[in-house]
Amino acid sequence: MLDILDSLNKFEKKNKDVIHVSCVAFVQSDECHQLIEEAFRFEGIALPGFVANTDNEIRRHAREKKIDIALVELNQSPCVTEDMKRISHLLPNDASVIVIGQEDAISTIRNLKAMGFYYLFWPVTKQELIDFVKNVRDNRIREAGLGKKRTAKRIAIWGCKGGVGASLLTSEIAYSLSDEHQSKCLVVDHSYDDSNLDIYLKLEGFERKMAVVEGFGSELDDTYAISMTRKVNHMLSLLSITSEQHPEHEMKEYTRLLEGLLSEHYNFLIEDLSRGNQSRLDFPYLNSHADTVVIVLTPLVSAVRQAKKVMTLLSGESQTRHILVLNHLHQSRLSVLNRAEIEDYLGAKIDVEIPFDPKIVRHILDGDFLTSLRLDISAPLHQLTSMILGENVQTASSGLTTRLFNNGLMKKLIGRSVEDG
Repeated sequence: MLDILDSLNKFEKKNKDVIHVSCVAFVQSDECHQLIEEAFRFEGIALPGFVANTDNEIRRHAREKKIDIALVELNQSPCVTEDMKRISHLLPNDASVIVIGQEDAISTIRNLKAMGFYYLFWPVTKQELIDFVKNVRDNRIREAGLGKKRTAKRIAIWGCKGGVGASLLTSEIAYSLSDEHQSKCLVVDHSYDDSNLDIYLKLEGFERKMAVVEGFGSELDDTYAISMTRKVNHMLSLLSITSEQHPEHEMKEYTRLLEGLLSEHYNFLIEDLSRGNQSRLDFPYLNSHADTVVIVLTPLVSAVRQAKKVMTLLSGESQTRHILVLNHLHQSRLSVLNRAEIEDYLGAKIDVEIPFDPKIVRHILDGDFLTSLRLDISAPLHQLTSMILGENVQTASSGLTTRLFNNGLMKKLIGRSVEDG
């Protein structure tokens, strides 16, 4: 009799634990909604919240509620992998995600696993669904398998020349992702002396955090790393540190370590790698860690030459995606090269072209984010954010009238060690 009672107590305790899981189901069909509801009710588990599977509803619910497990129905999706790439930034990193779909392909399972998601093939029985949810819940407790937190996507903004607008683009991308797309973002400042990120991010009374590098290998944890950041708003933070005694290479290593500790707390890490903040050590790091590198250049010879060099150093077996941004900081009559010539030399298409706007400085000093305004440059900035998110967009074209230079002149200019005038 005692053995039976002990077994019953263990069974009840196990069920009681499962009930405490906070679960939400983003559904597309009544059939899936009904099966999930019946399975949970039959098992005696608290019903999940049911929300329509739309970007806006996922964005709203994921940020307002604490979610342990999210079920995402994609039975009506033409491509499960692409849809999950598109909405992954809307889901909290600490939530375990079960994707329900009808694609019976090993590649789908592998792709979702690489993104940190579970896959449950539909149709499924009630018992199979409950067993799957319980296994996911057990993984969360053990912090094993895909029960671990997912890490942030790493976006590097690389300036090909001083003053090409890399810091400005960093702040605008971060604001757009955090405000319009409701993704938690961390801007990482790689300048240890001075930068304009505090101005672009509208931070008043800003001071960099003082870094203490000695013995940092075993001393740092998540709590300390978070204390080194400065909140811009509830979805956006800035990591900006300085030191009066440590050389740049030590500060760079320290920054990378903090990034690793913070990566589980954000959807995106956006690194400002303006020209003065770069090191040759950045290339192997970006090749192995960055998801996307945004290469920013202007239509000047030195910037184009540097872009070619950067593309070469970031090529090879790396899976890092490159986005080329041509930023017009001066009126077209002052530009040396036009878009066609630049693309011919680089052997690649410009993805986003940002037109010249003489009023940018005024808008920034007025405390405005450019992506929140209706300006000529706003559309290309939104397009850049969409490309980072993996959305299908057409190549931006500003419709600028550029001066025509023949390819022979272009090759002569690029081939020489010409300084920009």
